[in-house]
Amino acid sequence: SLWHSPELLSDIQDGYSVSGHLLVCFSSGYFIHDSLDIIFNHQSRSSWEYLVHHAMAISAFISLIITGRFLVAAMLLLLVEVSNIFLTIRMLLKMSNVPSPVLYEANKYVNLVMYFAFRLAPQAYLTWYFLRYVEVQGQGAFLTANLLLLDAMILMYFSRLLRSDFFPSLRKGSAGRDVDGEKFLID
Repeated sequence: SLWHSPELLSDIQDGYSVSGHLLVCFSSGYFIHDSLDIIFNHQSRSSWEYLVHHAMAISAFISLIITGRFLVAAMLLLLVEVSNIFLTIRMLLKMSNVPSPVLYEANKYVNLVMYFAFRLAPQAYLTWYFLRYVEVQGQGAFLTANLLLLDAMILMYFSRLLRSDFFPSLRKGSAGRDVDGEKFLID
């Protein structure tokens, strides 16, 4: 959507495209489906962070779908999905215990760059934009609060990623057990 209509970036609050609208609708459906999957498969306790994230995304996206405002902000936030490719590759490599660490090592650096380019940078830009230009009432206040909570989550995940991949001596275990065995979000 943004590639084909870069002019949308000049109007984060009121820019609109059919493809962007459909993207937000589809993504909302994905978040709802994934949340229900987590709940129905009794993974709520180990995946509560996902449920919080999904609840925030669903509520924000539904408000965008209903009002038609801030669609471009949602499209920018969905850029995080690009970095998910490398986070998923990382998780699969860790789970499969690939004998050659070269692939994991290469992915860890690509993952770091993608995390910065597609998670941290868009999130920081949108947070700055909302704090500077968006009204602090109604939908603007709601979305700003959501962004600030997402900032905290993204920074927490980034800290975990750095500790796990670049500073393993700083990892904490519980009851003598390495964090690696818990879940990949911690890892």
